[in-house]
Amino acid sequence: MASSDVKPKSVSHAKKWSEEIENLYRFQHAGYRDEIEYKQVKQVSVVDRWPETGYVKKLQRRDNTFYYYNRQRECDDKEVHKVKIYAY
Repeated sequence: MASSDVKPKSVSHAKKWSEEIENLYRFQHAGYRDEIEYKQVKQVSVVDRWPETGYVKKLQRRDNTFYYYNRQRECDDKEVHKVKIYAY
């Protein structure tokens, strides 16, 4: 995955909430597919995370404004089915 043009091979929608889905929700809320695309676009090696939960703490959108996220879960059950899971 060192290539700068990694594209997903398939996509599916989440069925139930998990910690992985929570983080994907946060990346997609900020306008990215997932952590891989965020790191490619923003040229960062580490994403800010809450040490207690491991959830994403802060993301920079493509227009360079920031989203700040809580320590607790933000992806409601009614939003889970909107989260896309990309396979590479």
